Amino acid sequence: MATPPSNESFFIIGLGASAGGLEALQEFFKAMPLDSGMAFIVVVHLDPHHVSLLPEILQRQTTMPVKQVTDNVVVEPNKIYIIPPNKRLSILNNHLQLMDLELPRASHLPIDYFFSSLAQERSNKAICIILSGTGFDGCQGLREIKAEAGLVIAQDESSAKYNGMPKSAVETGLVDYVLSPAEMPAKLMEYSQYPHTDMPALSKQINTDAILQKILVMIRNQIGHDFSLYKKNTIYRRIERRMQLHQIEIMPDYLGFLQKNDWEVAALAKELLIGVTSFFRDPDAFEVLKAKYLPDLLAQKPNNYTLRVWVPACSTGEEAYSLAMLFQECLDSLSQHINVQVFGTDIDERAIEIARRGFYSAGITANVDDQRLARFFITEDDGFRIKKSIREMLVFATQNITKDAPFTKLDIISCRNLLIYFSAELQAKILPLFHYGLKPSGLLFLGSSETTGQSNDFFTILDRKWKLFSRSELNSTLPKTFAIHEQLDHQINDDVKNPAVIQKADEVSLVQLVEAILRRSAVPPCAIIDSNHNIIYVHGRLGRYLEPAQGKINLNIVQMIHPGLKTALMSAIRKANQGQIASQKSR
Repeated sequence: MATPPSNESFFIIGLGASAGGLEALQEFFKAMPLDSGMAFIVVVHLDPHHVSLLPEILQRQTTMPVKQVTDNVVVEPNKIYIIPPNKRLSILNNHLQLMDLELPRASHLPIDYFFSSLAQERSNKAICIILSGTGFDGCQGLREIKAEAGLVIAQDESSAKYNGMPKSAVETGLVDYVLSPAEMPAKLMEYSQYPHTDMPALSKQINTDAILQKILVMIRNQIGHDFSLYKKNTIYRRIERRMQLHQIEIMPDYLGFLQKNDWEVAALAKELLIGVTSFFRDPDAFEVLKAKYLPDLLAQKPNNYTLRVWVPACSTGEEAYSLAMLFQECLDSLSQHINVQVFGTDIDERAIEIARRGFYSAGITANVDDQRLARFFITEDDGFRIKKSIREMLVFATQNITKDAPFTKLDIISCRNLLIYFSAELQAKILPLFHYGLKPSGLLFLGSSETTGQSNDFFTILDRKWKLFSRSELNSTLPKTFAIHEQLDHQINDDVKNPAVIQKADEVSLVQLVEAILRRSAVPPCAIIDSNHNIIYVHGRLGRYLEPAQGKINLNIVQMIHPGLKTALMSAIRKANQGQIASQKSR
C-alpha cells in the first residue's frame, strides 16, 4: 500500500468537466487507486436551480470519501470534493473557499477560476484534467497551472462524449498527456511516485550547474534563444518537470536524453517561454494608469502627435490591446488629435501570430467588461475579435530583448510579465535599456511583483503599489544589452560601445517595424532606403527595376535603378521627402 505524502506535499488534482462529463468522471474514479495520496477537486458546470446528485453517483464508483464542498473545508489526501451548484470555488492555505456567483451565468468560467487558484496554491504539485464538455472553460486556468510547472492532462477526443473542452485544451499546445479517463489514473500514479524533490535539492545534485550550462547551450544552438541569465530556480523547476514526465531521476541522465531527442530540447525551450497573461491583468493597476497618469501625459502633447508605446514580452497580445483600449478611452475626452502606435514584441513567434490575429475565446469575458466588449470587439463564432479601430494602433513583431535593438523615442514602456523571470544581472542590463528607449519623463509600467531593483537611479517612483515609474533625467547611451547572448561563452563584445552601433539603434528598430508591417500586408515588391538613398531592406523580387551597378558593390538605389526609371524614381523620392503621396507607376 502506498504511503500518503504529508499534508504539505501531496498533489491536488483539479478535474474540470461539463456536458458528457459524468461518464468520464465515473470511468476515472473507477480506475483510480484508493490510496494514491492525492486529493481530487471536481469542478463541473451544474444547473444552479437543482440539487446536485454528483457526490452520490461518484460514490458508487469508489470507496474514497466523496463529499460536496462546504465553505472553508480542509483538503485531505485520498478524498474527493465536489463543487456545489451556483458557487465558484478557490483554495487558500489548503482550505476550500466558496463564493456566490457575481457574474452572469453565461460568462462564468468555474473551471478556469479554480485552476488559477490551484496554480497559485500548489505550484508544481498542482495537476489539472480537462474532461468532456463544450466550449473552452479550463484553457486559461491550465496555462496558469503549466506556468507554475504543474501537470496538464486532457481527455482523448475520441473517448469524450463532447470534445469541445478537451479539443480547446489540446489546441493551447500546453497539454502533457492526452488519455482516456480510464488511462489517466495509471499515469497519475506513475507521475506522482517519481522522487519529487524541491528545486534547491535538484540544484544541489552533483555537477548540476555544469550540466545546466550544457543544456542551455543545446537550447541556444537548436532554438536560438539564450536562457543563461534567467533565474536558475525557474529553469530548474522546468527541467525537473520534464524529468518527472519522462521518469528520469538525475540530471546527467536527462542531459543524455536531450542529446538523443531534439524534440525534447524544443519542448523544454517552449516551457521556458510560457508566460501567463490576460486582458487588464491587475485591473486596479490599469485603472490607476488611466485615471492618474495618461490624461496628463496626453494633454501635454501637441495636435497630431504620435504617442509611441512599447510592450516587450507581449505574449499573445492581451496586455498590448488592453493599453490601446485605455488610450482610446482617454483620447475621447481630449480636444486635440493624438495618434497612438503600440509596438508589441515577443521572442515566441507562435505567441506573436496569435496576437496578430486579434481573436480570443469567449473566456475573456471574465476580464473584459460588457461595455468594452461592445465597443472594442466583434463577436465571432465562439469568441471575440479586436475591432479594426484598435487593431490599427498595434504592430506585432518577434524580438529577443536580450540582443535585438530596442525601440526608441518612446512615451511609455509596459513590461509586466518578464523581469520576474530574469536574474538580477540581466535585470541590471534590461532596465538601462528601457531608460535609453524612453523620452524624458516617459512612463515605465511594471508588473505587481517587479521593481527597478539596482536601477533605481534611472527611474523615479510614481506609484509604488502599482509599479509606475517615470524616466529620470540622466544621460544614457545604448547599454551592453546586445552582448547578452554571448554569456554562455563568457565573452562580452566590447564593440557595442562603438558610437556607430549606438547610431544604428533607431534604424534597426525601424527596420523591425517595417518588416512586421510588410509581412502581414499585401504590399507589392519594394525597397526601403535611408536618407542617402542606400537600400536597407528589400521586400519581394525587384529584378525588373534594379540591377547591380558595375564596379565596387554599391547599394545606392539611384545607381541600381534601370536607366529608363531614374527620373520617375527621383521624383517619387522627392515627393516622399516632402511628405507627399507618390503615385504608383508600372513599367
